[in-house]
Amino acid sequence: MEQGREAARIAALNVLSAARNHLGSLDRVTRVVKLAVYLATEGDFFAQPKVADAASELLRDVFGPDRLPVRIVLGVASLPLGMPVELEVVLEVEG
Repeated sequence: MEQGREAARIAALNVLSAARNHLGSLDRVTRVVKLAVYLATEGDFFAQPKVADAASELLRDVFGPDRLPVRIVLGVASLPLGMPVELEVVLEVEG
């Protein structure tokens, strides 16, 4: 559980880093529209939402609770390149 939460947090940090590099500043982000969290899990693991919370919590800490997204969390058999977590994040940015 803790390793999964750390992987989700690192994935969210990577999203923020990529967004900042592309936008020049995270201050241009007006809200997080969508967060999809895909977790490579075994069939008998059912705590995916608790793992995904680590990514949601980081986004909340950066952007505030009023700019949190709609979220979907899915456990999948595998992810590309053997990654444990993959995030899909849609950000709304000002002009």
